[in-house]
Amino acid sequence: MDTLTNPVQGRTLVEVDRLRKVYPKGSGEDVLVLGDVTFTLGRNEIVSFLGRSGCGKTTLLRILAGLMPASGGEVRIDGRRVAGPSPDVAMVFQSFALFPWLTVLENVEVGLEAQGIAPAERHRRALAAIDLIGLDGYESAYPKELSGGMRQRVGIARALVVQPTVLLMDEAFSALDVLTAETLRTDLLDLWMEGRLPISAIAVVTHNIEEAVLLSDRVLVFASNPGRVAAEIRIDLPHPRNRLDPAFRQIVEDLYASMTARPDGKTGQGHFFGTGIAMLLPRTSPNLIAGLLEAVAAEPRPGHADLPDLAGDLHMEVDDLFPVAEVLQLLRLAELAEGDIRLTEAGRRFVGLDPDGRKKLFAQHVLTYVPLAAHIRRILDERSTHRAPGSRFRAELEDHMSESFADQTLRTVTSWGRFGEIFAYDEVSDVFSLDNPG
Repeated sequence: MDTLTNPVQGRTLVEVDRLRKVYPKGSGEDVLVLGDVTFTLGRNEIVSFLGRSGCGKTTLLRILAGLMPASGGEVRIDGRRVAGPSPDVAMVFQSFALFPWLTVLENVEVGLEAQGIAPAERHRRALAAIDLIGLDGYESAYPKELSGGMRQRVGIARALVVQPTVLLMDEAFSALDVLTAETLRTDLLDLWMEGRLPISAIAVVTHNIEEAVLLSDRVLVFASNPGRVAAEIRIDLPHPRNRLDPAFRQIVEDLYASMTARPDGKTGQGHFFGTGIAMLLPRTSPNLIAGLLEAVAAEPRPGHADLPDLAGDLHMEVDDLFPVAEVLQLLRLAELAEGDIRLTEAGRRFVGLDPDGRKKLFAQHVLTYVPLAAHIRRILDERSTHRAPGSRFRAELEDHMSESFADQTLRTVTSWGRFGEIFAYDEVSDVFSLDNPG
């Protein structure tokens, strides 16, 4: 394939100015999801939004699409303020979001029908979009007859057929297998570089760092709590881009370094939301924690690993690798810095211990560095029955976070507590106790 250069980028198309999003909570404490997000998107530009789960990327995309109101600030497209669904914007979702009772052609025509386009024109434009995206011949097929990659092509055709100014893609390739995602990503990029897509700019939400570098002219790295633009990296590499190119690898390294930088120089808690017992814990099992420690300790990287290389070796995406790595940092079993992970003395010691020794060391670090675990153990120690209902701790968490996050956090600390034999938990009765701890 010949080397392609980016289309000539023109003036600003999308302006996001001090955008904020607040979710009210029953306890009266509002949760700030997006805080003063400001950036621009130029004509003939692809910009990726990169960040961990929970940093507000999808919320931002839904506000840009007019599907969700902002709590403050504004979005302007071509100088016009976005207030509700806009014909200038179309969105491709991760979940395909097709109507199973409609054919490919009918699914693609849905948006045009909503716009009141005459049937003959709808038919003509839908056929053209289907042909453009590589599904010619499947017009009469139903979604159940299609592979995941083909269903996503229908989703893309449905977005393109309305001829939007801006195409938004919310992790559009993440539900596909690696090879299918690579093919669809390459096909879409080729159409864009050849000027065959009826759009002026693309904004992509992704958790895949290499995908962001493959696609984008710029990458905006989002920090969490609240979601905000923490860094911007411009990518001036010609297409098609080679993953093995040293310049490509350096940009990947830079992005990993940006995403592992501690916010505002803080130590310890790192990127975890909340403080004290209200710290939001990711669903990370002791087996994953031990597995990552062993992977970093093993040759050829005894105790110190480059995160991009480690992710590749373990076939893990950012959203899978970072939570485990950050738990290691929270528990002082490893340190993250400049895109690298380095085991602490305690982390190295953990790897060399027998199962019982690992449990004891893990329990010591969980009780020291996870306030919720220490809180549960203290309550159990103080009660004569050494028992307490899970609902008591769940209610405490829900004063600071959503019901789903409270459930996630309590399940995580329960798993860690069981592994370290800090306390026991009975799922049926929803009761914590000291029945089995060592």
